[in-house]
Amino acid sequence: MAGYGWLLLIPITALTILYINERGTNLALRKELAYINKKLGPLTDPRHPLTQERILTLTSLPELRELLQAINGLLDRAVQSASDYAGTERAMRRMLSNVSHDLKTPLTVIMGYAEMLSQQADLPEEERKRMLGEIHKKTAQVHELINTFFDLARLESGDLDLPFSVMEAGEICRQRILAYFDLLSERGFQVDLDLPEQPVWIYANEEALSRILDNLLSNAMRYGVEGRYLGLSLRPSGNKVHLRVIDRGRGISRTEQTRVFERMYTMEDSRNRNMQGSGLGLTIVKRLVERLGGTIELESTPGVRTCFTVTLPRSERA
Repeated sequence: MAGYGWLLLIPITALTILYINERGTNLALRKELAYINKKLGPLTDPRHPLTQERILTLTSLPELRELLQAINGLLDRAVQSASDYAGTERAMRRMLSNVSHDLKTPLTVIMGYAEMLSQQADLPEEERKRMLGEIHKKTAQVHELINTFFDLARLESGDLDLPFSVMEAGEICRQRILAYFDLLSERGFQVDLDLPEQPVWIYANEEALSRILDNLLSNAMRYGVEGRYLGLSLRPSGNKVHLRVIDRGRGISRTEQTRVFERMYTMEDSRNRNMQGSGLGLTIVKRLVERLGGTIELESTPGVRTCFTVTLPRSERA
């Protein structure tokens, strides 16, 4: 309420002036103004808890009715703002808790192996190499998580510079799927590419688009492993371009679909089994898509098909 409390001084001042002008001639109006003043007084105090209570009074003056409507509208905005702030605060606490957990696990492993290496000088060379390999792997996980966390912070603060240029979206799609070709073949995935032969031009940031694709492709590989299928399509439609990444894995239930882009989203107070990993990948995808002037949607039938659709503005070739 602190952010809106000062605004209430404006209608209160107006009501006071109205009261001064009318107090000698209209006793009913004086009572109404006294009631309004009594109701508004606590609401200007930041310590006063926000409620859904509104100012209700009867008056024959249309100007006063309009003013009361404006005050109640302002109170509605204050309640909504407080609710949004509380939701954001809860999400941030949950995110920090999850980040702390994700950091603690690999760091515990790193410390354990480091202690063993320092205290057991007679370890076999093979065992020593194995431990050093685990230390390297866990350190890489910590490094990736920290980078991801700060990338999201920069995106949400607007500090991440994304210079735009005209590019051919089909070529970027081919480059990104090629980077995963060996891994897809090794895991026995059927890859279905639907990319137009004609150039599809968009005005975007190449690094951002590549990262969007990398996140969606790796997500499809991780959670579509049961279906062993990955589809990538690119289709222009009017002044838009639709990019789809499809898998046939476990899928995401309808009740969870609206929340998968939340920071560190968890289900039933445990890590989201559909979106494991850092929990930030899809949030970053959504923020990047929005920075490119586009939208992202999810459609999923568990066990049948999951499709992420990125829609971006189409561009004429420079």
